[in-house]
Amino acid sequence: MQANNNETIDLISVETAKTLDGLFAERVRRSPQKIAYRYYNPVDEKWCNHTWEQMNHFIARWQAAIEKESLEPGDRVAVMIRNSPEWAMFEQAALGLGLVVIPLYTDDRVENAAYSISDAGAKLLLLDNTHQWQHFAAIKNQITCLQRIVILRSPEFPIEAAEYSDSRVVSAENWLLPVRANVVKHHHNDAHALATIIYTSGTSGRPKGVMLSHHNILTNAYSALQAVPILSSDLMLSFLPLSHTFERTSGYYVAIMAGATVAYARSIQQLQEDLLIIQPTLLISVPRIYERVYAAIRAKLAESSNFSRWLFYFTVDVGYSRFEFQQGRGNWRLTHLLWPLLEKMIAAKVLHKFGGRLRFAMSGGAALSAEVSRIFIGLGLPILQGYGMTESSPIVCANRLSDNVPSSVGLPIPGVEVKLGENDALLIRGPNVMKGYWNNSEATKAIISSDGWLNSGDVASIDAQGHVTITGRLKEIIVLSTGEKIPPADMEAAILRDPLFDQVMLIGETRPYLSVLVVPNPVRLQELVVQYGLNEIFTDEQQKQQIEKILLEKVTTLTSEFPGYAKIRRVATVQEPWSIDNGLLTPTLKLKRAKVLEKYNSEIEHLYSGH
Repeated sequence: MQANNNETIDLISVETAKTLDGLFAERVRRSPQKIAYRYYNPVDEKWCNHTWEQMNHFIARWQAAIEKESLEPGDRVAVMIRNSPEWAMFEQAALGLGLVVIPLYTDDRVENAAYSISDAGAKLLLLDNTHQWQHFAAIKNQITCLQRIVILRSPEFPIEAAEYSDSRVVSAENWLLPVRANVVKHHHNDAHALATIIYTSGTSGRPKGVMLSHHNILTNAYSALQAVPILSSDLMLSFLPLSHTFERTSGYYVAIMAGATVAYARSIQQLQEDLLIIQPTLLISVPRIYERVYAAIRAKLAESSNFSRWLFYFTVDVGYSRFEFQQGRGNWRLTHLLWPLLEKMIAAKVLHKFGGRLRFAMSGGAALSAEVSRIFIGLGLPILQGYGMTESSPIVCANRLSDNVPSSVGLPIPGVEVKLGENDALLIRGPNVMKGYWNNSEATKAIISSDGWLNSGDVASIDAQGHVTITGRLKEIIVLSTGEKIPPADMEAAILRDPLFDQVMLIGETRPYLSVLVVPNPVRLQELVVQYGLNEIFTDEQQKQQIEKILLEKVTTLTSEFPGYAKIRRVATVQEPWSIDNGLLTPTLKLKRAKVLEKYNSEIEHLYSGH
């Protein structure tokens, strides 16, 4: 699974690129006939390729169309389409004209997207389909700054329909049709000019616009590649939204800088099939994808014989022991001689779910549980956990293949400094730190010190070798009425190890003890009901009480490793999953804790009634 050491590394330096559009132009110059992007064409029902040179011709055409809108350098344009070659075409065309790109999540609530568009004063918006415009049309008085709205995909209904008509709206086909251009323009070479405004998820309050320059992102991508080398022969599968900074830098700019090929997954629902078709050599993901695969493994193991389960976990133990030995932290064992056989019989069959060609995988955006990490590393798939935030372009730390401490987020990448501040908050300084928040100098001063240190808001520890471990979130620490302080993330992760629980949120701020809201997995919950015979002898209310009693027993077992003062005493079940649509998750799938507390106020009060 390891790459051939003779394979070429063809990095474009920050000085050569100067700007993000300059980076793309240099890649076209160096690798014109190499495949840049793979995508699925639903019309022809097949996977297609674009070379770097072909992409450059498309970018020229998009740029000429944008030029017709008479925009000035520094004007903002927004993009709200799914990952595709067109996303890169639009952005590169805009950047070459000196425009500032605002990426929006395709599945975000239209009110949130409208706020970002209005706050940034965007003049042009690229939408995926007419279904999106249908939602925007209902609140178009909130996006009066837009002078052009371009709809990319074939319409489900005519955009000229009376109820949706708007002189600003045009289909991409008609917008691009009369344009003929072959040369991509690059209007400026100011590396420190504003390239993008990325709106944070807004877990509390309104989203803030993070201003990143070309230099911020280029230096971050280049430093990341010093820590985790990517080869020009690598093939990456892109499925995290490009509006997510982690994917945009790690799965888009890094690929251009290294000359790797990117394939765009059709959808999360088809991800398993796409992995088998594309067979990527690198995978960049948030923990949820690894957790889903692990949940499927556990479900299959539950139906297997005792011997099959033993053999699986024996394989993991041997594999992880080999990993610790290779990292210089463990001793060689006689059982390591069994690895070639165990790999063929067990590990390779499991990792085939990822396509069978992965050199390594990266995890970021949230903490990956030690259990999930251990399983995949033990099966022979190196998972490199990293850390970052939108305000730092985003990468701050990353584990290396030769120095991988799974419980940590690794060492800072070259050029980035970290230290611990007040309350052990992780502070960050480097060329990747944002220019500030758009139109919000007060918020900028609150997070960046006068000497350039960015306060991450995350609580961390740093070991003697410099490895950073994130231990909690300053704003997400629960303070009980007893004065005890509990970071909820670790306890929630422990509960989520059991596939019975789909979502959980710890409760207890200013309360005498901890409780937890849980969204059970409906299939597992029904199995539990049948197992205990709860549907036969109890009323609905009695059944709910019995279920919560059983769930509390499971939660208590899962969190037994935590201190006594962190004991969870009550459980309340919630049937409706927390989602982006109902406003309880951000587009990056972070929990909006304040919104959950507000929505389930009566259930929470009941948890503490009589106490």
